[in-house]
Amino acid sequence: MKPAAEQGAARPVPPARAPVVKAARAPVVKAARPPAVKVAPRPVRAARIEKERAILREAEVQFARYGFEGASLEGTAAALGISRHNLLYYFPSKEQLYRRVLDDVMTQWLAGMGALAVGDDPEAALARYISAKMRSSRERPDGSKTFIKEVIAGAPHYADAITGRVGPALAADVRVFERWARQGRIAKVDFTHLMFVIWAVTQAYADLAPQFALLLGKRRLDAGDFARAQALITRLVLAGLKRGD
Repeated sequence: MKPAAEQGAARPVPPARAPVVKAARAPVVKAARPPAVKVAPRPVRAARIEKERAILREAEVQFARYGFEGASLEGTAAALGISRHNLLYYFPSKEQLYRRVLDDVMTQWLAGMGALAVGDDPEAALARYISAKMRSSRERPDGSKTFIKEVIAGAPHYADAITGRVGPALAADVRVFERWARQGRIAKVDFTHLMFVIWAVTQAYADLAPQFALLLGKRRLDAGDFARAQALITRLVLAGLKRGD
């Protein structure tokens, strides 16, 4: 048995453990991504542009002669001395090629229609417009013939463009005529049908040029024929718009 003094002795206290200090994690820094480098589109080569123009010129001739159904990619390619496969590299289908031809013709015509809005002199504006239409008939008869064939067929491939592009331009020109009429500068007539008449008579010198030349006893119409026709058309239109005071 242990002595009393020994029994009451305090038990040794174990040394206190030092607190465990967790090392702070270093923040994870994500490497910044390098800014995206924008690659500029490759410029269209001049050779490609010229090739497309050559294809469009020949396609215009083919469509004017045979219409959409009769013309073929093979015929267009053969006339250019290239393969059908090579032509398809530039225009993937006959439909796309056809619409592109019509788009080019339409763009030229719409540029001429803008002549009415230039300046504020009805006589000068109409003279410019008729001149632009006659120049188009003389310089680009196949474009006019292609367009007319499409319209005669009921515009199965191009009705949306005719209504979507020509419609607003026609409405703008009619508003110009109506403003001139309100100002007392021209007579009030049906200006929409006036535009139809101008289109018909000027385009006739593209679509019916062979007939006109035959009746004039020559192989084709010359610059003098177009100049005389333009002067007469301008005179008739202006006379029809003259106010009766």
